[in-house]
Amino acid sequence: MNEVLMPKATAVWLVDNSSLTFVQIADFCGLHPLEVKGIADGEVARDIRGADPISNGQLTREELDRAQSDATYRMKAQKSRHAEMLKPARKGPRYTPVSRRQDRPDAIAWFVRNHPEVSDAQISKALGTTKATIDQVRNRTHWNSTNVKPVDPVSLGLVTQLELDALVKKAAEKKAREDAKRRVEQPEGPALHSASESEEHEVEVAAEADA
Repeated sequence: MNEVLMPKATAVWLVDNSSLTFVQIADFCGLHPLEVKGIADGEVARDIRGADPISNGQLTREELDRAQSDATYRMKAQKSRHAEMLKPARKGPRYTPVSRRQDRPDAIAWFVRNHPEVSDAQISKALGTTKATIDQVRNRTHWNSTNVKPVDPVSLGLVTQLELDALVKKAAEKKAREDAKRRVEQPEGPALHSASESEEHEVEVAAEADA
C-alpha cells in the first residue's frame, strides 16, 4: 500500500470530516489508534491543519463511503498526484523559499513549546534558520513577536512528517541517554555522612535517651 503523505494532518481531516473508527483512520494513516484518539480529544496535533486526502488524490470518495458504511473495511491509499511535488528534492543545506521564511518563527515557537528536548542546532538545521532567531523567538524579543504563534512545521511545509518524526526521535533518545547518565553520576537519596558526622549524631541520640 502507498504511504499516506502528511499522516497526522490526514488523520486530523478524517477525524473532523468522517465517521470512520479510530482503528480505520489509524490503519489508513499508519498511526496508532490511541494517537488518533488523542487527535479526536484535542490532546495530539492541536496545531496541525487537516489535509484532505480526497483532494490531494490519496483517497477516493468511493473508498471513504465504503469504509464509513463498514467498520471492518480498511481503506486503500492511492499514489497522490502531488507526491512528486511534496517529495524532498535536495540533499545538503536546507533552502527555505522566500514565501515560507515568514513562517519559520511560528515553526520555531512550535519546537520551543512542544519539543524542548530538540536542540537549537537541530532546529536551525531543520528549518534553515539561525540560533539568533531561535533565541529571539524563545525570549520573545523577535521583531514580530506579537504575531508569532506555534504552528507545526509540517503544516507550514518547512519539513516533511518523516523528517520531523526522525528529528524528535533522535532528540528524545539523546535526552534519555543524558538523563540516565545524570542519574548514575548523581544518585537520588540522602547523601552519605562522613564518619565524624555519624559519631556526633550517635552521641546526640545517646544524650537525648539519657535525658
